[in-house]
Formats: sequence, structure tokens, C-alpha cells
Amino acid sequence: MAKANVYDMVTNRIIAELEKGQIPWEKPWTGVRSGAYNRITKRPYSLLNQMLLQHSGEYATFKQRQDLGGHIRKGEKSEIVCFWKILEQEETIPDTGEKEIVKIPLLRYYNVFHISQVEGVEPLAPEQLNDEVEPIKAGDKIINDYINREHLNFVECKSNKAYYSPSNDTVVVPLKEQYNLINEYYSTTFHELTHSTGHKNRLNRLQTGAVAAFGSENYSKEELVAEIGSTTLMSIAGIETAKTFRNSTAYIQNWLQVLRNDNKFIVSASSKAEKAVNYILAEA
Repeated sequence: MAKANVYDMVTNRIIAELEKGQIPWEKPWTGVRSGAYNRITKRPYSLLNQMLLQHSGEYATFKQRQDLGGHIRKGEKSEIVCFWKILEQEETIPDTGEKEIVKIPLLRYYNVFHISQVEGVEPLAPEQLNDEVEPIKAGDKIINDYINREHLNFVECKSNKAYYSPSNDTVVVPLKEQYNLINEYYSTTFHELTHSTGHKNRLNRLQTGAVAAFGSENYSKEELVAEIGSTTLMSIAGIETAKTFRNSTAYIQNWLQVLRNDNKFIVSASSKAEKAVNYILAEA
């Protein structure tokens, strides 16, 4: 029996959602406690797993459910979550006998079941979200803390475009009053701030040289990272709405092409986006 290709499994799951016109990394969860988490650890799943899972709330493996005294209803199908890390292993170079550290990517998957598929176990009581959070102030705080810490040139002006320029480390966004919905201002700004984390003095993700052309593979890949990063920051700030989603046909078709050509990219993109978000929030 052929060994399951986890990259293919993940990519096919994402492609299936895109083909339905849905962008799975733009789920409307508004923070950790309303996303998907593991029943045992009570910790939220990674960005990649939040995209893969169909529901919010608690998940657990078959064995974890059994250990809790529950059982999976007959006919229920599992979903997958992935575990991704880089292992460092010391190896000897045959010709010289010298030691070197080799980095080996490890990707495993686990079958999990949602609480709605289980009998004999009561769901955990949901934690109450903080009602005192003011969404717009939360968005401003993320922006201001990041640009002040990084000494990023941030320009909000009357404009018909938003962009990040690596050459002079500058983010330009239109004035708040230009948006039909103020939340769209934050979505746009977070998108460009995510791009800025790729600067050579930060996470060094952006390629030097000419700006990638729209529709090219490099453009699509970096846009995907920025979109996931923006959506995650919107969720963390609690200010995401349906109108802040970028569900245009052009974007979806662009990403479909990239994902079909590279079954490892969605794993890589979500990892890069997670690093970007953590960097913006000073959690790296």
C-alpha cells in the first residue's frame, strides 16, 4: 500500500474548498477561543489546521475520545490535522569526516473527530470572550505597536492603491474615510504590514530585484502569505466581517493554479504567515 502523501492530502483539501468558491483561510473565527482546539491540551490548532478543519470548537483523536469514555458514532468520517516542524540532525560528511547539521522537514497527520460526532462525552464549557475589547482600538494598537517598534515608514494618504515598497521600507494605504467600511481599512493595512515582515532585516522572505508580476508564481505565493496574515490579524483583533474577504475569481483562480503546481506550498505559506503574524505581534 502506497504511503499517504501528506502534502497532497492537505493541498487537495484546500483546492476542494477553492473550487467551491470558498477561501478556507478566511474563516470568520474571531480569535483563539472561537476557533478549533484540541480537547485534551485545550490549545488552539495552528493556522494550517484551522484552515483544514471544517468546524470551530473541540476536536480529539479516536483514542483521546475513548480515553474520555466516549465513542464515535457509526459512519462518522474523520478530518485531518498536521504536525509540522524542522528537525536538526548531525551527520558526518563521508569525504572529510567533518560533522554538519542537516535540517530535515517533518510532516505528519492525525485523524481527529469533532465533538458533534461523539457520544458519551459532554463538550467543554466555552470560555467567555472579553466584552470590553474595542475592535477598532485593537486594530490600531496592532498597527502602531508594530510600525513604532520596527521604525517602518507608514503613510496614510488620499490614494487609489495600497502597497508595500521594500526599497524604502514603506507601507502606503488610502485614508480611513475612503473605505466603505472601516474594517476594510484594517484588512488592507494588515495585508501590507504582512508583506513588510518579508524585508531583509526582518524575516527576509521577499526576493530582491524586480517586483513580481501579477499572476506570476512568486506574486501569488507572497500574496497568499499576506492574505492569510491579514485575515489572522483581523480575527485576533475581532474586527473581521464578510466584506473584508477577498473572494474574487481572479484571486481564487490564481491560487488554484499555484496550489495545483506545488503541493507543498500551502503548508509553507501558512507557516510563513504564522511567523509574520507572530513577528507583527512581537511573539516571534
